[in-house]
Amino acid sequence: MNFKNETQLDVNFAERVHANQRKLRSNLKTQYDFIICGSGSAGSVVAARLAENPAISVLLLEAGGDDDVPNVTDALQWVTNIGSERYWQFNAEPNPHLNGRAIPMGMGKVLGGGSSINAMIWARGHKCDWDFFASETGDPAWGYESVLNIYRRIEDWQGAPDPRYRGTGGPVFVQSLHNPAPAVGALFEAIGSLGIPIFENQNGRIMEADGGASAADMRIRDGKRQSVFRAYVFPQMDQANLTVLPHALVTRLTFQGNRTTGVEISYEGSTRRIRAGREVILSLGAIHTPKVLMQSGIGGQDELRRFGIPVVQHLPGVGQGFQDHPAFCCLWDCPESLPANLVPDAVVYGKSEAGLDSPDFQILQAVLSAGDAAKFGLPARGWALIGNVVQPKSRGRIRLAGSDPADPVQIEANYLSDPDDLKAALACVELCREIGNSSALRPFVRREIIPDNLERPKLEKYIRDTAFSFWHQTSTAQMGQHPMCVVDGFLKVYGVDNLRIADGSTMPRVTTGNTMAPCVIVGERAAEIIRDEHQIAPASVSRSDRFHK
Repeated sequence: MNFKNETQLDVNFAERVHANQRKLRSNLKTQYDFIICGSGSAGSVVAARLAENPAISVLLLEAGGDDDVPNVTDALQWVTNIGSERYWQFNAEPNPHLNGRAIPMGMGKVLGGGSSINAMIWARGHKCDWDFFASETGDPAWGYESVLNIYRRIEDWQGAPDPRYRGTGGPVFVQSLHNPAPAVGALFEAIGSLGIPIFENQNGRIMEADGGASAADMRIRDGKRQSVFRAYVFPQMDQANLTVLPHALVTRLTFQGNRTTGVEISYEGSTRRIRAGREVILSLGAIHTPKVLMQSGIGGQDELRRFGIPVVQHLPGVGQGFQDHPAFCCLWDCPESLPANLVPDAVVYGKSEAGLDSPDFQILQAVLSAGDAAKFGLPARGWALIGNVVQPKSRGRIRLAGSDPADPVQIEANYLSDPDDLKAALACVELCREIGNSSALRPFVRREIIPDNLERPKLEKYIRDTAFSFWHQTSTAQMGQHPMCVVDGFLKVYGVDNLRIADGSTMPRVTTGNTMAPCVIVGERAAEIIRDEHQIAPASVSRSDRFHK
């Protein structure tokens, strides 16, 4: 089939989707079998997998709007979404460990959630992450070897064949972006000169290693973003059993006793209630999932009674355990001829001390324009190494500010409160400076702008003064077996029927690296568990066949 015919098929399919969704949205039902709240990297997977069976009715709710805009589809424009209508603009509480700063943080507010506004890096998480999840839940299905099977099944890997680690033919297009530019070659030469092993790709052997570097694995195809929503949900949106409802803000859950009966949403200027015949799945992310739980009466009873919220289920862990990757930047002056590029050419994982089980910091490379630098709070255009602590020990919490769903949440991020996190940050900055100031990069990188050669106390102050969120919020509704856990290994909320959580909030700890790929795994596991429990047969028609039928 030639390109012209393929393009026409895509246009015809898109027209079918739009016509079908207009019809479904204008005739909303009062009940669906499953209601999935949030269309991000986990929620999109759950909705699509359940809707594969045409006998199952699925409603996918999203507070944000459409994703079919250049800021989303054009991979190079991803940073323009920061601060836009596609971005939940949160502000954390002042943090004494960041010298009193109240830093901004955000999440995706658009079809596709974070996968529609992020930097598109596909990072699976380290072997130690998944084996820790298995030990916390007591379920080997969360372990590394089990999860590796899922990754192989869902990937459509575009690199060299690697049957042990990579898969082909799945819905998730992934390729390693090897930039042939001389500056990138010099960067890898600099990395190698420091004794850092360079791996064939970001998601194979390196995820079992003590550290190393590689080109970045990216969800980009022909310069276009490949969001999780577009990979999973969009190919099924011409079906009568899948309703995707944007601009629908989930405000509360509804109950009969301790059984979840549905959701309350704010939609088209009014409050509506929609029932769930089988289950409600919360996939709102690590900030909004605990907020909706608490607004609905699920959380620590003292916290709920503070605002007069009737207690449905006392779960003190709701909102507790917040984690993110605190990030910081080292910046060098560079020639204008070196083009700005916020798609990283290299990823480096390292350890702050040899005895650790897995890397505790990560470095990404980018070239920032003046506008990009301003968005990151940096002083100038330049060649950047952006580091972040990927195994933080610091924990924060999410708290309500009031009983009204319109009230904001209080985010006590607590970054760098644990001294080991500062140790990892210092080691990361030191390695960034070694790489950036190496002889191999001298033809491309001029003077170091920040932090420069600071002594230890001033370097610590620099990190606390400049650290920012890397948008990888997790762990506020953790799965596991200890008293502060919110869901079990099957992602069911303790003490509440017909309610599950499938998003980054369920992670016992934040994973090593960017969190989109692990959230997809949470979605795949949730869908598999739900289908088994409700005896829902998977589809017999492949996704690609449906798309081009």
